[in-house]
Amino acid sequence: MTTRNENPVGSTDLPLVVGVSTRALFDIEEEHAMFVREGEGIYRALQREREAIPLKPGCAFEPIKRLLALNPPGGERLVEAILISRNAPDLALRAFRSCEHHALPITGGSFTSGRPVAPIALAWGVDLFLSNDDGDVRAALAAGTAAARLGPVPERAEDTCRDEVHFALDGDAVVFSAESDGIFREQGLEVFERHERTEAQTPMAPGPFGGNFLQKLFELRRICVKRDGTSRVRITIVTARNAPAHERVIRTLRYWDAFLDEAHFVGHRGKAPFLSAIGAHIFFDDRETNVEAASQFIPAGLVPCELMSRDSAPTHAARG
Repeated sequence: MTTRNENPVGSTDLPLVVGVSTRALFDIEEEHAMFVREGEGIYRALQREREAIPLKPGCAFEPIKRLLALNPPGGERLVEAILISRNAPDLALRAFRSCEHHALPITGGSFTSGRPVAPIALAWGVDLFLSNDDGDVRAALAAGTAAARLGPVPERAEDTCRDEVHFALDGDAVVFSAESDGIFREQGLEVFERHERTEAQTPMAPGPFGGNFLQKLFELRRICVKRDGTSRVRITIVTARNAPAHERVIRTLRYWDAFLDEAHFVGHRGKAPFLSAIGAHIFFDDRETNVEAASQFIPAGLVPCELMSRDSAPTHAARG
């Protein structure tokens, strides 16, 4: 039987450091399309021409804004956001002016003129990296940093929980390792469920989001308490696991001394309706179809997993 083990998988030393690309934080798809179509020179000239025009919010804007709002006025920072961009330093001016315009207290950044940014994320001590670039995301994950490739800006109604930030995460291959998911993929649902019954009291290894990022998020949840006793940080797992495979999830989180606000064991059902219903502010999953569906309602990020071809797996599977 497992026993509770405090923070076995990561550091809780705040601040939580989030690295975000300019394309993820702001909506610059029009300019990026021009860069792809007409080259760097035209792109740079356009950015200079529009230097005084604030960039519009992108996919990562709302969750980043909510995270930064957790910082107490004049107090020690709980969350720090860093701009990490492949743009040239010359274009940093518009990015930082846009942060100031939108009242985002982001003052640090790196601009690499097209060079890879994963090593830069490590230099900043980033706990979570958000980008639109698949290569940068994969490189950050390979280096041990939680990272996700964000999709388009969702069209959704404004919610009323202005003082909260709500993270929703998939289980296997995101919060937990992909080991059990590999058993399902290679040997099928029956073997997977038998394995999870047998190993129900054996904690799973952490996945890419189960290390420093999640532990710091739990720490933020613990200290950002409102007057009514609830936290301004809400953490939910939405997983395709269902009974009997749910038990190992619960026991693993107990072993990590981690407390969830919600868990949804949805089986074969789609995750997007649950994400919309709970009012999550961002969602992470390793399956592209789940991310695409969720992106209609909320910001969503793909966590690339090398055990993929899950989209060809049986749709009735109780895993994920």
